[in-house]
Amino acid sequence: MSMAQSMGRVNTLLATLSCYYELCKPRVVALMVFTAWVGMFLAEPGTFPLRVFVFGSLGIALMASSAAAVNHVVDRRIDARMNRTQARPIPSGELGPGRCIAFAVAMGLVGLATLLLWTNLLTAVLTTLSLIGYAFIYTLYLKRATPQNIVIGGAAGATPPLLGWTAVTGHVDPYAL
Repeated sequence: MSMAQSMGRVNTLLATLSCYYELCKPRVVALMVFTAWVGMFLAEPGTFPLRVFVFGSLGIALMASSAAAVNHVVDRRIDARMNRTQARPIPSGELGPGRCIAFAVAMGLVGLATLLLWTNLLTAVLTTLSLIGYAFIYTLYLKRATPQNIVIGGAAGATPPLLGWTAVTGHVDPYAL
């Protein structure tokens, strides 16, 4: 294999990884994780286990990324018609919907396992409900059914501080809401 062929393969791999990264909506997910951190620090103003911080953040990020990838798959036909979104990985043809669904499922399952094994059941359940709320209820139904979709669907986007709180405390109380 020549150096040019090797570089071509590396460039192709990097382009593919970049597409998968874009599927995750990293800026949105980063904001969600940041607000989960706020919930964590409000729950325990002093200190809390590093394990909860690391694995709670990771599990929430993976499940939010999974929901974002599902959103890309569901909206691929609409995205193909809009100037702002037609360069996204699926409408541009860089990634196929089947691979994106497999990627979303894998991230969701790893995120769920992370929360179950190293955080707690309540955070895993609430994060799963948030994923379902965004990826399916908001994306599949509300977005197309009512102009109030962002108001109603905003509940899924508003859960990260609660998820951070429950990751640290293992329960919901009035201060978390």
